[in-house]
Amino acid sequence: VQLQASGGGLVQAGGSLRLSCAASERTFSSYAMAWFRQAPGKEREFVAVISWSDNRLYYKNSVKGRFTISRDNAKNTIYLQMNSLKPEDTAVYYCAAGPIITDAIAPYNYWGQGTLVTVSS
Repeated sequence: VQLQASGGGLVQAGGSLRLSCAASERTFSSYAMAWFRQAPGKEREFVAVISWSDNRLYYKNSVKGRFTISRDNAKNTIYLQMNSLKPEDTAVYYCAAGPIITDAIAPYNYWGQGTLVTVSS
């Protein structure tokens, strides 16, 4: 079971990026899919999560209204549309899959390799 994250890059403050995370197996139809991020020198933190079956969504407070998580079941892929980016959004972004919808790290069984997002001021 593999997750492949992509879409990171360098963007100016106020700009947008869209991250993608492709899952290798259809079994992810029963998993919650999430995005986490880790800034330099900081702990990994929750960003957003989406259920695979009924489209429940939850976000970190600081990204609400700016980030949108979505999924494409046919492609086994989730996305994170990031708008109005701020320098404090700079981090390595990881996608993850797990059995429950949560903002905790431990329940997520599978992780992508991470994609770097750098927001310049």
